Amino acid sequence: MALEFKVLLLPRAYKDLEDICNYIEWHLDAAQAAATLYDEFEKGIASLSVFPERGAERKTGRFANQGYRQLFVKNFNIIYRVDIFKRQVIIYTIRYRLSNF
Repeated sequence: MALEFKVLLLPRAYKDLEDICNYIEWHLDAAQAAATLYDEFEKGIASLSVFPERGAERKTGRFANQGYRQLFVKNFNIIYRVDIFKRQVIIYTIRYRLSNF
């Protein structure tokens, strides 16, 4: 059995997650959609503990060609790095995929 990686969300990533779900719940008046999306984020993030390199290397935009990876969840990118030596996945930000970043 492979050893799992610890997954850490930086404060910015927590804020992004909270802002995205709050926007959907309150501004779009779609509480169930926000809860479903939150569950999808949780599943995607948890999967990184077992498959830390499953996301593609970031090749365009901000964070490109600097060792960052991206995992797509619905219309969002989870931007992260893998630290093999510490067996950690560090999530930096979560962004709407169609935005210019």
